[in-house]
Amino acid sequence: MVGNTSEGTAGGVLALDMQEGAARPGMLAPSRLLKLARRKPLGTISLILLLIIWAMCLLAPVIAPYNYDQLYTAPRLSAPSTAHIFGTDESGRDVYSRLLYAGRLSLALGLAATALGVAVAVLFGVVSGYAAGLFDLIFQRITDTLQALPVLVVLLVLAALFHGDRIVVLCAVAVLFAPAGGRLFRSATLALRDQPFVEAARVVGASPRRVVVTHILPNIYPLIIVIATASVGANLLLLAALSFLGFISGDYPDWGTMLNLSANAYMVAAPWLVIAPGMAITLSVLAYNLLGDSLRDILDPRLRGS
Repeated sequence: MVGNTSEGTAGGVLALDMQEGAARPGMLAPSRLLKLARRKPLGTISLILLLIIWAMCLLAPVIAPYNYDQLYTAPRLSAPSTAHIFGTDESGRDVYSRLLYAGRLSLALGLAATALGVAVAVLFGVVSGYAAGLFDLIFQRITDTLQALPVLVVLLVLAALFHGDRIVVLCAVAVLFAPAGGRLFRSATLALRDQPFVEAARVVGASPRRVVVTHILPNIYPLIIVIATASVGANLLLLAALSFLGFISGDYPDWGTMLNLSANAYMVAAPWLVIAPGMAITLSVLAYNLLGDSLRDILDPRLRGS
């Protein structure tokens, strides 16, 4: 998550952006994407790696040699071979096939938790920063309360109470993310609300909703992109950790569940059962983090010339 990012940094980025002009609709135009590829090769490699991972997982029904729950495709606990490149598990299921199918759920949960969390954070952060007054005061106190909660403990309690329901856990992750992200968006909105172009819009009679949609949001979307990209990996890792601990259940596997089923009993006898999902989680989280760093460097006006 992004709870360690300072509000001052977010405000400073947006303030410097305003010195360069108003909203820049072409921020992610092809020319900027080419610039990202040229100046940030690690970010480009990370993006390509993520596209490959997503494509392989989404195409699992086409490219996986077996179904994820097909039993006895080979002798149980078979070592990696040409027929089963990641071996088989304790039930003779093909680990490679299960890895692809499990990735669909793990990647989707991480992305969904981030999208929901960012949406809530943007809504309350922007409204709080622009409206100020009583709403802002209430929002700040709720934020203080939520940020004081131990995230992992709260998630474990909720997972236990709702019997590992993935939807409940996903919503909880999003809500617990929202305060940190909301404060960043609030800080960015405060840096924008007194800018001349925003005051001019209010003077000519633009409604608060129009000001926010037309002038505030277009100028904080670089911050939204950076925070969302950096948070996907963290949320994916958190949800995998909950599955690994056995607090998320379901018939459909994810990478954390694969680790949970094999780590204790087969760590020594069949290490490939741990290495395959572990490497999938590691590569995905690393790729998201490197891509987020590269996008920050491209979108942050203070770093564009470095």
